[in-house]
Amino acid sequence: MSIKYSVFLPTGFLLDFMGYEDPIAAHDRMTEIAKIADETGFESLWLADQLTPAFPFQAPMFESWVTLGGLARDTERIRIGNMVTGNRYRNPALIAKMASTLDIQSKGRLNFGIGAGWFENDFKQFGYDFGDTPERLRRLEESVQIIRGMWTEEEFSFEGKYYSVDKAINQPKGAQDRIPLLIAGGGEKVTLKLVAKYGDGCNINESVEGLAHKYAVLKQHCETVGRDYNEILRTASSLCIIADTDEAAEADLPQWVQAIYPGDAAKYLLVGTPDTIRERLAAYEAIGVQELAITFAQAVDNPDVLRQFAAEFINK
Repeated sequence: MSIKYSVFLPTGFLLDFMGYEDPIAAHDRMTEIAKIADETGFESLWLADQLTPAFPFQAPMFESWVTLGGLARDTERIRIGNMVTGNRYRNPALIAKMASTLDIQSKGRLNFGIGAGWFENDFKQFGYDFGDTPERLRRLEESVQIIRGMWTEEEFSFEGKYYSVDKAINQPKGAQDRIPLLIAGGGEKVTLKLVAKYGDGCNINESVEGLAHKYAVLKQHCETVGRDYNEILRTASSLCIIADTDEAAEADLPQWVQAIYPGDAAKYLLVGTPDTIRERLAAYEAIGVQELAITFAQAVDNPDVLRQFAAEFINK
């Protein structure tokens, strides 16, 4: 299959709307970008489920699940979901119910993504216990079992160390026969094993070479647990800046890039002329990426960059 292209929708986490004095105008711009993505053939809209901006500034930032409900009404074709829901922010039985309702609202367009949670500022500022990484991963494993059970069983009970449900009823369960469950993270010993056991998809934030290695690890976990590796949708994240020259595009790289993307990110992200971007897309596809969630750094100032990308790479 050829690679599919999706949009990482700006919600304010990366200070996307810094300088907007009117939060309604910021929300309208976010919705405009989503509608353009819907109209021009992108596969999915992905939102970051963060509670506080990545940097300590007073800037507009929108809660992701409420935003998804609006996008279910404001778009028609494109799939929608979080990349990814922070497990600790909401009880897993509640989030299963929320997801079922959103799948109905969107007429079966929900992608459900979940992760252990990583941004400590969210936990501190909103009063959640951050804990250590092993505990967060143990909680994640219990949560995905509860969520899947709530989506599939008429009554579901579960007694874990961290979470429990008692003959829980969840109706309606959603519009899709099976809401796809994506688990994010590249941890080789635990997270990718959870993907092999429970996930319909994965998301890994890495260089092209790093992704190839992580996919090999995931494939080995699939063999160990008796899972078909090709059943799992392999998604990755990237950033796009289109310019007339590679040098001009690299000069516009946001300062936060090195905090998000490992290594020499300017050499593998979608940064450059259309010809350079075409080569880098081919590299992602060659190592097995099936869907690429793209942050368009220029989109808040120039939403038409999505139309330009679609004309070059989607609607050829």
